[in-house]
Amino acid sequence: MTNVTKLTITLGAVLVVLGLGAYVLSGAASITAAIPAFLGLPILIAGVVANAKPDIHRHAIHVALVIAVLGALGSLGGVFPLDDLGTAAVVSLITIVLCVAYIVVGVRSFIAARRSEG
Repeated sequence: MTNVTKLTITLGAVLVVLGLGAYVLSGAASITAAIPAFLGLPILIAGVVANAKPDIHRHAIHVALVIAVLGALGSLGGVFPLDDLGTAAVVSLITIVLCVAYIVVGVRSFIAARRSEG
């Protein structure tokens, strides 16, 4: 299992826990509190697929990265305006930080792989 695959699975699991935790802590008032879980589950699945099927590893990680980009961009709306940093804004900010960090690591990994190929 590659480091990016491990990171993908870990990120997916962390986002699922974050989303479920936010949903429970919000008193299950709104399903939108679980949005990080809705991002994390397909990322987790992509990581598991990448690990199980080495022939489509690159494609599965690309899918996870696209979901992370969409998740980071979509979560921006939950952070701004900055004058209200309630639970939803904090969860959105955590989601953004996790997704952007994953994107950076994933892109650097793909660049390194390209360089090593030739």
